[in-house]
Amino acid sequence: MGTSVQVTPLCGVYNENPLSYLVSIDGFNFLVDCGWNDHFDPSLLQPLSRVASTIDAVLLSHADTLHLGALPYAMKQLGLSAPVYSTEPVYRLGLLTMYDQYLSRKQVSEFDLFTLDDIDSAFQSVTRLTYSQNHHLSGKGEGIVIAPHVAGHLLGGTVWKITKDGEDVIYAVDFNHRKERHLNGTALGSFVRPAVLITDAYNALNNQPYRRQKDKEFGDILKKTLRAGGNVLLPVDTAGRVLELILLLESYWSDENLNYPIYFLTYVASSTIDYVKSFLEWMSDSIAKSFEKTRENIFLLKYVTLLINKTDLENSPEGPKVVLASMASLEAGFSHDIFVEWANDSKNLMLFTERGQFATLARMLQADPPPKAVKVVVSKRVPLVGEELIAYEEEQDRIKKEALKASLMKEEELKTSHGSDNNNSDPMVIDSGNNHVPPEVAGPRGGGYRDIFIDGFVPPSTSVAPMFPCYENTSEWDDFGEVINPDDYVIKDEDMNQIAMHGGGDINGKLDEGAASLILDTKPSKVVSDERTVQVKCLLVYMDFEGRSDGRSIKNILSHVAPLKLVLVHGSAEATEHLKQHCLKHVCPHVYAPQIDETIDVTSDLCAYKVQLSEKLMSNVLFKKLGDYEVAWVDAVVGKTESDTLSLLPVSEAAPPHKSVLVGDLKLADIKQFLSGKGVQVEFAGGALRCGEYVTLRKVGDATQKGGGSGAQQIVIEGPLCEDYYKIRDYLYSQFYLL
Repeated sequence: MGTSVQVTPLCGVYNENPLSYLVSIDGFNFLVDCGWNDHFDPSLLQPLSRVASTIDAVLLSHADTLHLGALPYAMKQLGLSAPVYSTEPVYRLGLLTMYDQYLSRKQVSEFDLFTLDDIDSAFQSVTRLTYSQNHHLSGKGEGIVIAPHVAGHLLGGTVWKITKDGEDVIYAVDFNHRKERHLNGTALGSFVRPAVLITDAYNALNNQPYRRQKDKEFGDILKKTLRAGGNVLLPVDTAGRVLELILLLESYWSDENLNYPIYFLTYVASSTIDYVKSFLEWMSDSIAKSFEKTRENIFLLKYVTLLINKTDLENSPEGPKVVLASMASLEAGFSHDIFVEWANDSKNLMLFTERGQFATLARMLQADPPPKAVKVVVSKRVPLVGEELIAYEEEQDRIKKEALKASLMKEEELKTSHGSDNNNSDPMVIDSGNNHVPPEVAGPRGGGYRDIFIDGFVPPSTSVAPMFPCYENTSEWDDFGEVINPDDYVIKDEDMNQIAMHGGGDINGKLDEGAASLILDTKPSKVVSDERTVQVKCLLVYMDFEGRSDGRSIKNILSHVAPLKLVLVHGSAEATEHLKQHCLKHVCPHVYAPQIDETIDVTSDLCAYKVQLSEKLMSNVLFKKLGDYEVAWVDAVVGKTESDTLSLLPVSEAAPPHKSVLVGDLKLADIKQFLSGKGVQVEFAGGALRCGEYVTLRKVGDATQKGGGSGAQQIVIEGPLCEDYYKIRDYLYSQFYLL
């Protein structure tokens, strides 16, 4: 049998809930994505809580709440302690996303599911990988290789490839085949015949208009609203699709010479853009080439102003404006407050660029027809005053006294255990209970600073006599002085990252003012709330800028990839069943759509054997370079070694001749580029490649045939036997390896 593979959905099947799935490969448990929604409902995590302690590794695919929002809570409360793997942008932008989520909720509620400390602690365990980097697991995961590949959709978005014994398990959700302003299209189409493909049905029923048409409609409705004197609110995520929208607005404002102000408002807006400026190598090829030529960073924004608190927006000049504010769900954050203020004006526009999460205010407003009024809860944090402040201070004093009393009792017990009762009257005996260092002195979350200063005498635990601190010097010395370990003086990267994160995530360690005021504000406060009915008179418009492949494209990609077994997750029940029936007819006969906590066995039906290549055989094999690989034709017989393992041995007699085999896969677009470089005039005509005046190259065969895309096709050379024919044939042969 092949590699054992089991898939168990923990959340996000037959609905649009967050994504979280358990994938077991030969007993090694991967948690693939660890998402939560903007309601932060702990009941969604019950299936995860039952298996969290058994997880061996966590793979994160995208830097938004739906894919990683539960990570801090799971590590703090559910016993999740496995190493985490992601790309660098997912790590950095995911961290900022969770900061923004926490700060947004802390302003309007007594949010206690996790803290900034918990976020930092969770992301400290993340190992960052680059695209196509093969990472070999060790220990229990020996023999398993994981590698992230381009997914599109969000910056750093990942299609995960998990390989064991030559069989591939591909996890590809929320991918986008289309190339965008700042992102390349997905690499999913480069995989052919994986053993298992896990993908989503979220967009299976949706088809998108052409990009130019969509961009034009987007700009036109903005311009119309602004010229009529209205404001535009775009509820957006913290550091995901908002990046594409910012570039779209920058381009449109430049082309149309508009001067209306645009504001990007989140608690971590400046940190987000600062990080994104350093991620050009993760973006589209066009951005990288443009930077190489002009040395201008596309995220040096000319028209978009970054804001990190609502006061700056209120102090901005009067007049029409565009505001991109988090959160996209309108459940919390600046977007919620701005909606309440602007919804009553018919001149204003509320423009949604992604479907709202289920049961959120954004989803309600996207209904058809939209509601004329909605009930919302408006909350804000205010400082304590009067009797409430006095009661709070008394309670804090009581807590401090109890803590001090407990510390004194503990110290007294310690002295008693060492027979120190007779020395209590000694004036030099210092109450060490006062020497406990508060956590904030030891450094901000995670121990970024290591030096601790203690004022006064410190009685050693093994002695009752007063004395100065004395430490035995056990250092080694040589002819040049004290022998040191250089590693003791190196500040680890994670410590530097930790310090930077406490600075609001800014590359230079600077703190966003809005975030800092919340983190550092120790004034006693409370949250006051009131429920209001908001009359929705503003214009509500939804345009799909989610950056996901649509239904037609998903079906074409799945037909090309042609997995042996297909698992469908994350999508409405209707979309899931629709895609399942399509794939059963056109993709593969083994299609699964499991329920929550339902474990399905998708172990490959292939019989795989491990064999050794004997030295006698390898000494006579001639390898030739083909791209990144070396290939050779081998004639051998299967035998056994002394240790009873299978081995390939040389044949005892001369092997019969075999037909010539051309090894390689070449696209007509690649051939066109190659021939153009050789001076041949080439152009596409009718799906074929016209070379010069007489010769035509075309691919024949079914590209979507089960059994693997390009392997079922042939390149045919058509034309009269002339000099050009033989020259182009030789050029074509040079791109393959003849066995």
